[in-house]
Amino acid sequence: MSFDTPDGTVYIPPSTKGLPVPANRSRTDRWRQSLQKIYERGGGLEFAIDRNEEQEGIKDLVWRVRVLDLNDDEIVIEQPGAMGQTFMIQEGVTLVGIMSVGQNKWMFKTKVVGKGVNQTRAGSFPTLRITMPDKVVRCMRRQADRTSIAHINLPLVECWKLIDPISAVPIEVANRIQVEELVSKGITAPAIDDQIALPVVGPKFEARLANLGGGGVGLVIPKESRTEVDSSKVFWLRMDLRPTIPAPIVLTAKLAHTHIDSTQNTYAGMAFDFGMNNQHKDFVIKQIARYINGMQENKKAA
Repeated sequence: MSFDTPDGTVYIPPSTKGLPVPANRSRTDRWRQSLQKIYERGGGLEFAIDRNEEQEGIKDLVWRVRVLDLNDDEIVIEQPGAMGQTFMIQEGVTLVGIMSVGQNKWMFKTKVVGKGVNQTRAGSFPTLRITMPDKVVRCMRRQADRTSIAHINLPLVECWKLIDPISAVPIEVANRIQVEELVSKGITAPAIDDQIALPVVGPKFEARLANLGGGGVGLVIPKESRTEVDSSKVFWLRMDLRPTIPAPIVLTAKLAHTHIDSTQNTYAGMAFDFGMNNQHKDFVIKQIARYINGMQENKKAA
């Protein structure tokens, strides 16, 4: 294609063949269409409670929820929950939202403006109404947890292959006693004094807690440890949510699915398993609720 310029000469633009197309920028400009597609296919978004600057040392708990409805001003999502328990988020709380399309992620700020109930054939469940963001900011692939509007500080999770699930039961009981004693005293166990009692397990590897879902967690496992998740189905997890939870909590989980992300790390979906010690389920739910409530109380105090 060519065209005449004002001085009468003919301008022929250089060929763009082989040049990269700025697809990601186009997607950022059309983020509302991406959000609409997520809603139409029954997909979800991820959220964390927006921390204050003085809460820098606190880890973020990210949960994944379905998008239930959209309009020009609001997004309707599920209340966060796990293992049949709903965790209440108060009106007025500011959230950091994460929207994923393929290997790309965007963050945005939003606020809880109301609550509701969604009716289905199977029953009803609570929902949240949050403000539709004015803009989204793309996360860089090598720093997918940081943008100009927010920084997500993912908790560390220590992982082991669990060889004998029965051997985990007394460790879980001891963990509950330890955490409840620390809570009653109002103190936090310093990391330098960690005394790790373990069931019968294999070698340890570390991961980051990517998100919390209805019946489990998503972990980001570095590429150096990929073979560890490929060769086992049951794992022993130790999640460090200090200082909100005064000591790491432990539990058993089964590998549900995996995929490789753009940085060659492994995303592993883990389903909680309380088959050997169902009482531990209530303890874990209580700690997650304490964590979410603590984040909201800290924000109000600030």
